[in-house]
Amino acid sequence: MNTFTTSQSRLAACVGALGIAIAAGGASAQSINESMRIQAFDGNADDEFGYAIDMENGIIAVGARNDDDNGADSGSVYLINAETGAQITKLLPSDGAAGDQFGFSVAMKDGIVVVGAPGDVHNGISSGSAYLFDVSSGAQLGKIVPNDPESGDEFGNSIAIDGGIVAVGAWRADDLGDGSGAAYLFDASSGAQLEKLLPESGNNYQTFGVSIAIDDGLVAVGSRTYFVLGDGFTFAKVHLFDATTGDFTRVLHPVIENYNGDQGGSFAECVDIDQGLIAVGAPHRSVFFDFSGAAYVFDASSGEELSFIFPDDRQDRDHFGSSVSIENGTVAIGAFEDDDAAWSGGSAYLHDALSGDQIEKLLPSDAEAFYMFGSSIALDNGVVAVGATGFGDSDFAGAVYVFGSSDHQCETDMNLDGSLDFFDVSMFLQDRPDWNGDTSFDFFDVSGFLQDMSAGCP
Repeated sequence: MNTFTTSQSRLAACVGALGIAIAAGGASAQSINESMRIQAFDGNADDEFGYAIDMENGIIAVGARNDDDNGADSGSVYLINAETGAQITKLLPSDGAAGDQFGFSVAMKDGIVVVGAPGDVHNGISSGSAYLFDVSSGAQLGKIVPNDPESGDEFGNSIAIDGGIVAVGAWRADDLGDGSGAAYLFDASSGAQLEKLLPESGNNYQTFGVSIAIDDGLVAVGSRTYFVLGDGFTFAKVHLFDATTGDFTRVLHPVIENYNGDQGGSFAECVDIDQGLIAVGAPHRSVFFDFSGAAYVFDASSGEELSFIFPDDRQDRDHFGSSVSIENGTVAIGAFEDDDAAWSGGSAYLHDALSGDQIEKLLPSDAEAFYMFGSSIALDNGVVAVGATGFGDSDFAGAVYVFGSSDHQCETDMNLDGSLDFFDVSMFLQDRPDWNGDTSFDFFDVSGFLQDMSAGCP
């Protein structure tokens, strides 16, 4: 990969050398910038690189749902080294076509990447499909479609994998009414359908399957708040199922559902599971005026709401909870319309899952308006990756920011473009940093910088 930049995952962990201390309650909240920004080496306007993201064992899978390699908005997925920012491979389906939106959803586990393509016309317009790839080789392993596909189901809008089982949402399926939704379980090795999941009750536009997660034999399927003329609003829920049998086990919902009249706040827009804890985003929750957003953590075994989370600096229309990821008792949460760094530049937060205490606030160092940093988020082994689908010169090419990925920085890459050249020298002379630490800027700073630049980046 030739476009990346270096600048500046139950109760305790540490993210790299930047000092992102993830600890039990009581840590002082602060804001930090990324260790690296990653862009697609062949990215183009409107690709939305970073729309979906997952990470495992030092590899980041990044969806670019509107990439045009196989036709307009056909989509792609990139595998990226989380430590160096180097591109490992680019994944494209063997039968990709315009409008597939391959990369709309992505998940990775045990050396397999699964990718949703809800726009695929395999069994009718927007019937949708999903694909499996080998992480190490990038080879396509198979294509998954349900046994009862229908046009407009958008199978593949959400996806997850664990324990050899692939869970796929089809939020527009019509089993219990128009757009009531469905979800499916498949064997990752054979691609055979194992179960079809439906809510205990349903109605039009329930969007069951809008979000999905699977961990340790448990499947969580989200359905957002929906409205039916004559019936009014029905509050959103997360439905839990046994991954082995497909049996329904329980429903999760907030203790206070109608918070400030926000009709559920799009609870279950996103969901994640780790070690018996379930994190749920509610980006339209009006905790502080309109749509400031919130997140929740539940105990999977009891269904108890353990924490109701919102940031220390909550503001209206930040949409905190637009993305969630949970690992080892820490929840990473996106707020893609936060205005701290720029108008709708976005932000992300780390919170203790049990206490709800804020640990850190993550901001991009180069934020500009409508970057939408926090559109997607992944937390793995103490490293945080955050998608910013609006990145670019107002063109939505997209980028991913990585926090805590490296023990060193390439300090001479002044303009953060992944290469050392005249432009770095120009920025150095413009910024006039005290390179040798003697409290003044002079010839010796210039000489030291040029010497370090000649040595290259580690």
